Amino acid sequence: MKHRIVILGAGYAGAYVAGNLARRLSPADAEITVVNAVPEFVQRLRLHQLAVGQEVAAPKLADVFAGTGVRLRVARVTAVDPDRRAVTVADADGGDGELDYDTLFYALGSHGDDHRVPGAAEHAFDVGSRPAALRLRERLDGLCGREEGGNVLVVGDGLTGIETATEIAESRPGLSVTLVARGELGARLSAGARGHLRRACDRLGITVLEHTDVEAVEATRALCADGTVLASDATVWTAGFAVGPLAAASGLDVTESGRIVVDRAMRSVSHPDVYAVGDSAHAVGDNGLPLPMSCASAGSTAMQATAAVMGRLTGRKATDTKLEYVGNHISLGRRDGILQLVDGEGRAKPKYLGGRKAARIKAGILGMSLWITSHPTFGLPRLRHRLIAATGPSGEKAFA
Repeated sequence: MKHRIVILGAGYAGAYVAGNLARRLSPADAEITVVNAVPEFVQRLRLHQLAVGQEVAAPKLADVFAGTGVRLRVARVTAVDPDRRAVTVADADGGDGELDYDTLFYALGSHGDDHRVPGAAEHAFDVGSRPAALRLRERLDGLCGREEGGNVLVVGDGLTGIETATEIAESRPGLSVTLVARGELGARLSAGARGHLRRACDRLGITVLEHTDVEAVEATRALCADGTVLASDATVWTAGFAVGPLAAASGLDVTESGRIVVDRAMRSVSHPDVYAVGDSAHAVGDNGLPLPMSCASAGSTAMQATAAVMGRLTGRKATDTKLEYVGNHISLGRRDGILQLVDGEGRAKPKYLGGRKAARIKAGILGMSLWITSHPTFGLPRLRHRLIAATGPSGEKAFA
């Protein structure tokens, strides 16, 4: 019988796993099924660009996997039973179905975390999904159509918040943009990079409020813990990410936050037939620290899990992928950016790269991420060559 592989989620991690397994396993030996809630590949790292009106490609997954032998099931995962090795799904038409597996890849990713702040779910916008970004886009269009413009409040100064605020300010100069930070703006960056970020915010006319905690969101304002009231025609919530409750409900061993606990091979410590990759996995890096939720972590965990499963199925020794987080690539609009490398402890190195060169490297990363997803059976060494060719010497150093 064929070995049945089911992959839950076709984001950056899931799509990579599916394509590479399809390239390396014979269809006579393995059956690969991908389950995804929507029929398109979503470039999550570019949803802030979609929100301001830019065109962001969303390739059809049916086209992405055409000719690879990968089966696509457009459906929502409603339950996982790791003891029976079965997954329950709900199709778009409401019909339920069940998929049996021999090996399961859990790659359902994460979603925006409103931290249960009153009013955030009802009144705030976000860029955590394509529909959410399009909803924000519609709101920004409406504000730009008003003679008096409007106030946009971006809550959260992580990478998503910084990129969203700068993108809105650059693309919609008629709007007043405020970025709310719980601590110091860019606290995890080096001193030089923090200075670069502040200058970018000043150039774009962004008001930065530091050491400010939003404790409630209303339709036209946000309420802060210190009693400050911030007027807002559109509050964008970017204060972190969380995983869904499905893994915990299935009986898999998870952390308090719901991420699946895995070993060095990305294998569930409680159920050896389940591998978790991307944001769904609580993976410990080579430095002994948990890998952060990021596209970079999606790539390394997906590569490691793929190698581990290939070793199991072929009897060959599985290669170890480096599990390290090397830095942050932050876009500040379309013509500026920051490349901040970190040391083995995850702390920012003193040097950073800023400006147009950093923006080009970030664009190269995003372009190649889309390209490898659209060409799922393409080999990694050739991808790295194309990536370095697209970003030049600076890119070669960054991705070494």
